[in-house]
Parts: sequence; C-alpha cells; structure tokens
Amino acid sequence: MTKRALYTGSFDPMTYGHLDIIERASKMFGELVVGVIVNPNKQPLFTKEERVAMIKAETAHLGNVKVDCFQGLLADYVNANGFNAVIRGLRATTDFEYEIQMAQMNDRLFNEGVESVFLMTNPEYSFISSSVIKEVLSLGGCVDGLVPEKILEEMKKKYCRK
Repeated sequence: MTKRALYTGSFDPMTYGHLDIIERASKMFGELVVGVIVNPNKQPLFTKEERVAMIKAETAHLGNVKVDCFQGLLADYVNANGFNAVIRGLRATTDFEYEIQMAQMNDRLFNEGVESVFLMTNPEYSFISSSVIKEVLSLGGCVDGLVPEKILEEMKKKYCRK
C-alpha cells in the first residue's frame, strides 16, 4: 500500500519555505498531494487556479507530487481521499502552539490511522511567510530569493496593476 500524504496551505504565494517542505515530504511518502485551501473569508492575491498552476510548475521535477484544491473542513477532505498523513510545517514555537491544537482536534475527526506529521522549516526560511512576502513587495521592498523567480514575476505583475 502506498502511503499518501497531504500538505495544505493557501500558498498565496508559494515560498521557498513551502517548496522545502514539499521536497522533503515527497521523499517520505509514495504520494504527496499539495492541497491549496480556498478560504472564502480571505482575499488572495492569486486565484486558486493561478496558485495550483504555479505549484505544479515549481514541483514538476517531483514525480510523486500532485496538486489539488479544496475548501471546507480539512478532515472531510482527508477522510474522503484516503490520506495516511497530513504534513504541517513549523517555523517557530508560535506555529507549534497553533498546530498542536489543530492536530489534536483533527485526531478526533480523521479516520483511524491518519497521522499529523510536523516538519521543521529549514532555518534559512524560518522567517518567511506569504503574508510578509506580499506586504514587503507591495511596499516596494526586495523579496528576491524568498519565492521562486517565476512566482516573483507574477507577483510583480499583480502589484503593477494595482
């Protein structure tokens, strides 16, 4: 049986921190699905279709990685799609406090045998968040080397239109 894992996030935009977690998790599981979460309460910079396309392009070198999009309760998506694990990246202790609470709730909601797996972010990327990247770039700051080049180009196009 192939072990299937899910790594979720808004990925608005995907950063090198996200890509690091994806690459490492892809080595641990037979299949890794990157699940783009659609949150109707947020106004993303990129559409869900744009985010999915960018992630597919950046992970094309990883043969066991697929990209999907969903909204609603994470546990419903996990249970309906037969995942064995949910990957969560941790940057700092504040992430851990939130993520442990979510993992404990999800443990009650997931089918039996589904595990939450925490991966520490590479220290090189520990300060990066999609929100900070967007804020810095929108104010004219430099975020080179923090997001993949093609994604940075797309971000700059978006901010030029505003």
